[in-house]
Amino acid sequence: MLGAVSLSSTPRSTLTRLRERARTDRADLNAVLDAGLICHLGIVRDGAPVVLPTGYARVDDTVYLHGSTGAGYLRNIDGEPVCLTVTHLDGIVYARSVFHHSMNYRSAVVHSIARRVTDPEEKWFALRSVAEHLAPGSWAYARQPDKREIAATTVIAVSLAEASVKVRSGPPKDEADDIEVGGRWAGVLGVRTVFDPPETDPTIADDGLLPAHVMNRARPQPRSDVRTDHVQ
Repeated sequence: MLGAVSLSSTPRSTLTRLRERARTDRADLNAVLDAGLICHLGIVRDGAPVVLPTGYARVDDTVYLHGSTGAGYLRNIDGEPVCLTVTHLDGIVYARSVFHHSMNYRSAVVHSIARRVTDPEEKWFALRSVAEHLAPGSWAYARQPDKREIAATTVIAVSLAEASVKVRSGPPKDEADDIEVGGRWAGVLGVRTVFDPPETDPTIADDGLLPAHVMNRARPQPRSDVRTDHVQ
């Protein structure tokens, strides 16, 4: 396992602008990844960059992704460089000047070499991890994948050895002159992702089948973030 305290420091993972927004604690990287449901995977395909949204799961210092064996972007990804990102928008920052409008966010950028998972036990574990990250409780409740479905699925592992985290929180950073003049509102309009009430599949006649792990997911949950120092 990688170090449990500090993130790596490489030219690619070191911020060159607004360095005060950087987070160097590995726990902050884990928090950003664990709170997300979709990542964006950047690859080079046929000589051109491609960025693809996909589900994922973090397990210790590895992120697992999966897709169909028929997906073109997965055919030659083994051993190739990739860039994986996760971003949470926490608020729109309204300033007294348009120039200082901004966003409050938490973001992670991971640079790695993709590894195709071929070990059957690790592949099964990775598929379970992705399912449980997206829909906790489903692996034990729903039918698990059979041999044909496993064979039709490609699993990719991405190491977290080289990563960076950037966070902005707090109020706008207005110029002193604009603050002194007054007359304009400034502040933050928070943004949250929430779950709506479950919609039962119309082929199910008995609404009583709604399982507890779905009902509990739909209830408001306390927010879990990285620390929110007022970094401008």
